[in-house]
Amino acid sequence: MIRASFMTFVLGAGIMLCGPVHAALSVFTCEPEWASLAEELGGKKVSARSATHGRQDPHYIQARPSLIASVRRADLVICTGAQLEIGWLPALLGKANNPDVLPGKDGMFEASSFVRKLEVPDRVDRSQGDVHVQGNPHIQMDPRNIRTVAVRLAERLSRVDPENADFYADRLQTFLARWDESVAGWEERAKALDGKRVVAHHKSFPYLEAWLGLNEVATLEPLPGIPPTSSHLAELLEMLGTDGSGADLIIHEAYQNPRPSEWLSGKTGIPAVLLPTTVGGSDEATDLFSLFDDMIDRLLRAVQ
Repeated sequence: MIRASFMTFVLGAGIMLCGPVHAALSVFTCEPEWASLAEELGGKKVSARSATHGRQDPHYIQARPSLIASVRRADLVICTGAQLEIGWLPALLGKANNPDVLPGKDGMFEASSFVRKLEVPDRVDRSQGDVHVQGNPHIQMDPRNIRTVAVRLAERLSRVDPENADFYADRLQTFLARWDESVAGWEERAKALDGKRVVAHHKSFPYLEAWLGLNEVATLEPLPGIPPTSSHLAELLEMLGTDGSGADLIIHEAYQNPRPSEWLSGKTGIPAVLLPTTVGGSDEATDLFSLFDDMIDRLLRAVQ
């Protein structure tokens, strides 16, 4: 009895000496690129989960119970914004009942609000297809946008978790040094891509095109969000020519049906390239750095 009491005392004293155990900051992201960035900046101080994976269309997912539970527990929600997730995020937030991560709160971070968006329409109507009122949301395709978002995200992590502010600041500086060096390397390697003409499946690549100097001459979709049709593909074939002189590349994402790209490639001889657009979009794209490594590799192999 005395021995049991003594052991209880020792264990209790040990717990008191160790002090409170701080759980990692719970971060819920809408897309994998932001989970990867949160992990770069937060290390073991954060636990990040993405609602979507790299081979999934982020426009359309279901508000599953597991996702609702994750948002309910989240300290910080990171999404692209610009209405990319408009079809499912509002329902997820409503069912999660977590007031700390609602729009306007520190717990909600919309990455696109910190960068200059491309393709902001002057007007919007149904005849234009699935056009985003706030501009093209695929901002992660330009690594310069990733840098801008990283700075703002580190600030937000410090605001949500002030006890670890110095830790996040140090991680940010380490990340930026590596990132800036990597961007310079990608730009040097990608000089051969400047001016290349591309046909894109969907309007996913304006930021990549602006960064690398690619020229988008057509899209496989007749209108944004409208699947390729036989008549539209026939028009593209006539425009591009069977000798492949009308474009240099046909590009599409992992979650898109590859058959329209492959059909047009077969008819024209223009290489069709699957490009990862986020972490996990290919076997090689395991983090943000390897995402752009793989993207550049695939484009260069196609043009060479």
